[in-house]
Amino acid sequence: MTEKDRILQLRRELHEHNHRYYVLNQPTISDQDFDFLLHELQELEAKHPEMYDDNSPTQRVGNDINQQFNQVEHRYPMLSLANTYNREDVQTWYTQVSKGLEGQEFEICCEMKYDGLSISLTYEHGRLVRAVTRGDGVRGDDVTQNVRTIRCIPLQLPEDLSAENMAGGYPETFEIRGEILLPWESFRRLNAEREESGERLFANPRNAASGTLKSQNSRVVAERGLDAYLYYLLGEQLPSDGHYENLTQCARWGFKMSEGMKKCKTLQEVMDYISYWDVERKNLPVATDGIVLKVNSLRQQQHLGYTAKSPRWAIAYKFKAERVCTPLLEVTYQVGRTGAVTPVANMAPVWLAGTTVKRATLNNEDFIRSFDLHVGDYVYVEKGGEIIPKIVGVDVSRRSADAEPVRFVTRCPECGAELVRYEGEAAHYCPNEAGCPPQIKGRIEHFIARKAMNIMTLGAETVDDYYNRGLIHNFADLYELTPQQITSGNENRIVSAQKVVKGINDSKEVPFERVVFALGIRFVGETTARLLARHFKDMDSLANASLDQLLEVDGVGNVIAESVIRYFNDKDNMEIINRLRGYGLNMKLSEQQLSDRTDTLAGKSVVISGVFQHHSRDEYKQIIEQHGGKNVGSISGKTSFILAGANMGPSKLQKAEKLGIPVVSEDDFLEMINDK
Repeated sequence: MTEKDRILQLRRELHEHNHRYYVLNQPTISDQDFDFLLHELQELEAKHPEMYDDNSPTQRVGNDINQQFNQVEHRYPMLSLANTYNREDVQTWYTQVSKGLEGQEFEICCEMKYDGLSISLTYEHGRLVRAVTRGDGVRGDDVTQNVRTIRCIPLQLPEDLSAENMAGGYPETFEIRGEILLPWESFRRLNAEREESGERLFANPRNAASGTLKSQNSRVVAERGLDAYLYYLLGEQLPSDGHYENLTQCARWGFKMSEGMKKCKTLQEVMDYISYWDVERKNLPVATDGIVLKVNSLRQQQHLGYTAKSPRWAIAYKFKAERVCTPLLEVTYQVGRTGAVTPVANMAPVWLAGTTVKRATLNNEDFIRSFDLHVGDYVYVEKGGEIIPKIVGVDVSRRSADAEPVRFVTRCPECGAELVRYEGEAAHYCPNEAGCPPQIKGRIEHFIARKAMNIMTLGAETVDDYYNRGLIHNFADLYELTPQQITSGNENRIVSAQKVVKGINDSKEVPFERVVFALGIRFVGETTARLLARHFKDMDSLANASLDQLLEVDGVGNVIAESVIRYFNDKDNMEIINRLRGYGLNMKLSEQQLSDRTDTLAGKSVVISGVFQHHSRDEYKQIIEQHGGKNVGSISGKTSFILAGANMGPSKLQKAEKLGIPVVSEDDFLEMINDK
């Protein structure tokens, strides 16, 4: 056997062993023997670079190459499902399906609804060629390199299972969709590692899976142990008209399918399935949040069709949030970057929906009063969307006679300043912006964030370290850091320190509107910062703007305008801005931005609806603002026109017709602004 033949043989064997271990849970060789074969393959591939294959088992380990995600349009739009939390809606949906099929017999395929990240996998000739996230349903991110590291996803299907070689085999080209998630075991291991290294913990497996799949480093993805369950097959020349039957074939081809999938013939069977998994799901190795019900016949699915947002032939039944009762031990208070003081309930640890819960936000003083909370109360806790713990009630019958009511603090728990509550605000604030450590560090963390200055070589833990060491006191200090200061003479850390300084220097190219957002002006979010930047065009004009001038900006009211004025009237803030100017940050719109602006849509309010071919919805929002228009979320008599893509909602169309509001197609809109 030649070395090239041995490479092909090893690839086939290792693909099979991967499938047996990660999909079937039936390994036939030891981990040591597997590693031995993998090492042999790596050595042979190194000797024969002409045999490189993206889908080789050696690519499962990922690499350290920084990658950018390209946007890819879905061949078939990835629509969301209609949701319900009660069985009456399931019964109504079942009845509507029956009516829609005009008395035809039908079956329902019942599946678990996994709480992860939706993914679309495309195969050609049995090879994985593309993996794309759901995105906005029309286009998503190409994450193929990262998905190749997920060991339960087959990279190469056996040739003898193709449609050419067997009845019911896989088609030449097909798409299979599913959910990528992080098993509970991997989630707990990952958070334990992060806690040990002082990193911020992931709130839940879904966030961890999403953050992992979007990592720029595929080696990180490979190390975290993502899993995947597939649940829908699309394409031409599918093996069967039955969805259940197609998924059964997919399992034979090597895919990991939805656990506990069942085909039901009656509504009662569907209800029994829901009852069973409402309890049994807690024993699954991954997070679930409901049941998906689909009409089994693809022909009948096509007959039933779609609404503007979801298929009529499917519905998601969401499990009611699990509730537990546990004692409230004490209330502590956290100070955010804006000075907002948030009360936190510290409770006796209790197991809830897959994790141990011991803390929950209490939002504000009004929230505490609404429950008449006392220290020692037994409180009912749920997870909103099975993610964020929240207190939803109190068992007053178990309250001790001498229990003390929870009283909101009057002074900042960090710096001692007397708290204030602004008119119309539910939160209390610490006014000591310049001297309150959490506010200072919070503003720096906001400044370096991806949507602000995008200094990705820094993180919250690093900011905390630099602040505690006296290296930085505000975000302007970042631009004076040197590698030698960061390392404190430790030459082993010089390379990482140089990367930090480079990331800070690179941020000087960030456009002006994001610099405005990065300043952290209270009540000025990303959209408002962009509107202010484009209206005033440079920092000096914005800093010197009067109340009336600020109120001329769409979306800016008295609260925002007064906050902007207050910010620029602070001499410390102006000193920081002048330092940033000296370091070379953009203090005005670029010449290109100025030249690209027009008044084509001046005075026009535009509603965007539907899905589009040429640009995403967010891109169209920017285009509208760039040409002087205003984006609005709902239709009214003041709406100038609707920019309508495919699948525009019928209710919006009816309202537009009733109010006589023009509906403009995507192509006509681009022609309107001469951008086609």
